[in-house]
Amino acid sequence: MQQNRDHLSFLELAVKEAFIGMRAGEGGPFGAVITKNGEIIGRGHNTVLTSNDPTAHAEVNAIRDACLNAAKPHLTGAVIYSNFEPCPMCLGAIYWADIRSLYFCNGRSDAEKIGFMDKHLYHEFSLDRNQREIKTSRIVVPEMEQLIKEWMGLEGKNIY
Repeated sequence: MQQNRDHLSFLELAVKEAFIGMRAGEGGPFGAVITKNGEIIGRGHNTVLTSNDPTAHAEVNAIRDACLNAAKPHLTGAVIYSNFEPCPMCLGAIYWADIRSLYFCNGRSDAEKIGFMDKHLYHEFSLDRNQREIKTSRIVVPEMEQLIKEWMGLEGKNIY
């Protein structure tokens, strides 16, 4: 029972983060909190409007904050709490950060009802790249072969 109460408490904090950003006019009604071992290590809210950065979503901002605080690019063992189901970009960032536990309040259909395109993006990503709205073309550049060869030969490279 305590475990569920902790999850509820952290989700309530994510909602409070959303209120902070929304009321300040920084972005949409989105907030996130990241914990590790029951302690908050990062928080963030949507700052798309004030930063003019379409990637400044709550989850991404919380990941940036947590990684800065942890001084590393991976948050293995961390838990992320978001007031909405993360959009595909944020979900990708959660995977890149090696966070393997996610709790959220409202889903992508709820975000769609208030004007956000998360559900549409999930649909687009499920399509073959030739069926998506964004025209995608692959062009072979000969220097890529050398770039990959050099990368493969690098000693002590850090794979993230």
